[in-house]
Amino acid sequence: CLSLSPSLLRFMCAELTRGYFLEHNEAKYTERRERVYTCMRIPRELERLMIFGIFLCLDAFLYVFTLLPLRTLLAFLRLLTIPCCGLGGSRFLQPAQVCDLLKGLIMVLCYSMMHYVDYAMMYHLIRGQSVIKLYIIYNMLEVADRLFSSFGQDILDALYWTATEPKSRKTAHIGVIPHFFMAVFYVFLHAILIMVQASTLNVAFNSHNKSLLTIMMSNNFVEIKGSVFKKFEKNNLFQMSNSDIKERFTNYVLLLIVCLRNMEQFSWNSDHLWVLLPDVFMVIMSEVAVDIVKHAFITKFNDITADVYSEYKASLAFELVSSRQQNAYTDYSDSVARRMGFIPLPLAVLLIRVVMSSVKIQGALSSVCLLLFYLGLITMKVLNSIVILGKSCHYVKEANMEGKLFERPTAQTSKQTPKKANPAKSPPPSVQRPSTSITKQPSPRAKPFPPAPPPVTEVTSDPPPDSPPKPEESSSETPQSTELKHRTTKKDLLEIDRFTICGNRIG
Repeated sequence: CLSLSPSLLRFMCAELTRGYFLEHNEAKYTERRERVYTCMRIPRELERLMIFGIFLCLDAFLYVFTLLPLRTLLAFLRLLTIPCCGLGGSRFLQPAQVCDLLKGLIMVLCYSMMHYVDYAMMYHLIRGQSVIKLYIIYNMLEVADRLFSSFGQDILDALYWTATEPKSRKTAHIGVIPHFFMAVFYVFLHAILIMVQASTLNVAFNSHNKSLLTIMMSNNFVEIKGSVFKKFEKNNLFQMSNSDIKERFTNYVLLLIVCLRNMEQFSWNSDHLWVLLPDVFMVIMSEVAVDIVKHAFITKFNDITADVYSEYKASLAFELVSSRQQNAYTDYSDSVARRMGFIPLPLAVLLIRVVMSSVKIQGALSSVCLLLFYLGLITMKVLNSIVILGKSCHYVKEANMEGKLFERPTAQTSKQTPKKANPAKSPPPSVQRPSTSITKQPSPRAKPFPPAPPPVTEVTSDPPPDSPPKPEESSSETPQSTELKHRTTKKDLLEIDRFTICGNRIG
């Protein structure tokens, strides 16, 4: 009895010798280990997506400098030769040529308007402000840039569709000229906003104690607080990833502008470049670190695997490959703009303005160097397009999405033919004429709306109509809620065509 009586010695012996078995809760600890492995895989998978997306943005950005001027010149020559060649067809110009002329005219007008904006005066005006005021200004500029990006592509799309809409369709619009002036005004304002943002970053680089640069870099870590503790689905994470790709590429161009302006002030002394590189490297690495930490904890808290970034990469690749087909309804640069919110026109106008003011072209040798530089840009654009197109085809094959490249046009034509006529032989003419694929622009744009009702009808009371295609997806998971969630994300992943994450990233 004495041996069984409680005592301090027996309690200490029990605490030192008691054991437990982790295998009794194997599922819990296995899940915890998988979460650790997922966090370890996030940097590699995220950076793969980022690199692929940055090259997509680079391709769309180089397109403005290389192929767009040539396409605009060809369209202009076609416009001049119309009186000589006569009007053989129903259109003066093809829809793609009209869009090229509009883009070129917007670039020329905005570049001429940017000459009236003094970059040096703006720089000294910003430099005279206090550090706290500049910090607030930079945050306001970031918010304004996201708002401009979310609405700018809609303005440009409205202009393109109003200018190329068939005459037979009687739709209410304000006309091509008002839409054109709206687009010019938007591109000019967005270019000025990015110029102020670049000037603020330049002031931060040139400050003596680097306090402003440190505050601006620490602002990136505030983004973690605003994003990590929110509920995210796959679609929301996809939009955030696209936004991060656009933001990182824009920061690279802003850093290039800052380096050009500083090198001009120091008479292109190479020694000053080595002074700038540590700060540039520090800004880039802080952005990379913030993105990795943010995505790692978002995937951890929302139970999202690292394989989702491969799906995002396949979705971007699918957009690129589908825009290269003959029956494509948009240009690939516009598809990148809609998907990521990256609009290259304002950034290109600002970069041309900075380069032309920083580099003086005088004499025949400078003109030859400029021509060689342009040919080098064209070569870089072509090589980049070939590489990312090959990678995109590889990603599409890995994701088994090849069939959707051919299903989407047939599904659209089959949906359109009952409205016009009952014969089933109407789709072949739309495939034979490449020009009609662009005139039917609203039909692919209206396609994301019909697939939206099926998830809603499944939840309410209509499983029988959609029951044939659903069991294949529902057989993989037993819970009804998770089954419905994954089903809707797979459908909606390819149908997000706008920069809708703006509100989430501002909060």
